Amino acid sequence: MKAGCLAMLAALAVAVPAAAHAQQGHMASVYAGYRFGGELTDAATGDAWQMTEGAAYAVSVALDIDRRSQYELYVSRRSGELALRASSFSPAVSRIGLDITYIQFGGTYFYEEIGRGLYLLGGVGLTNLDPRESGLDAETNFSLNVGVGYMIPLAGRVALKLEGRAFATLVSSSSALFCSGGCVVQIQGDTFGQGEVSAGLAVRF
Repeated sequence: MKAGCLAMLAALAVAVPAAAHAQQGHMASVYAGYRFGGELTDAATGDAWQMTEGAAYAVSVALDIDRRSQYELYVSRRSGELALRASSFSPAVSRIGLDITYIQFGGTYFYEEIGRGLYLLGGVGLTNLDPRESGLDAETNFSLNVGVGYMIPLAGRVALKLEGRAFATLVSSSSALFCSGGCVVQIQGDTFGQGEVSAGLAVRF
C-alpha cells in the first residue's frame, strides 16, 4: 500500500508542474497554527488513544491555473504525544511521543480572484506517523484534507492567510501500529481525523 501511494504521489509531483505550464504566477506561504483531535481505539481493551493538541507549523507552494484557481503542495507538521485514556486497563506504555506530518497535493479556488477574499481548498496525499520512542517503526498512510480560507492583501506582494482544514487519514481496520518485534497499539476503525486552524503570510512572485 505504501509503495503504491508513494508512486501515485511521485506521478502527481511530475504531472502538476507540467499541467501548469501556462501559470500566471506562484505563491509561497508559511503558517503557524493549532492542531486538535485524533483518536484511535485499542481493539484489545476498547480504550482510546488520543493525540495531544497544540502548535503546528506548515509551508505551501501554489501554482496559478487561472485567475481563481491554483495547484498547491501543502506540508504541515506537529510534534505531540499519543496518550492512553484508559477506562479499565492500562498497558505498560501509556504515552508515545509522536510526530505527525501531512504531505498534501491539491488546490485552491478563490471566489473573487487569487490573492484576496474567501477560498476553498483540498487535496490528497500521505500522513507520516513517526514515533519518537526508540525501537518503534514509523507508519505512512493515505490521507485527504478539505478546508476553507480567507486571504487579506497587506502590502505589495504580501498577504495574510487564515485557514481551517480537516484531515482524514485512512487506517486498516483492526491493524497494528508502531510495530518493531512487537506492536504497541492494536487499533480498530477506518480513519484517523484531525483539525487544524492557522494563520500565515503569503508572498506572490
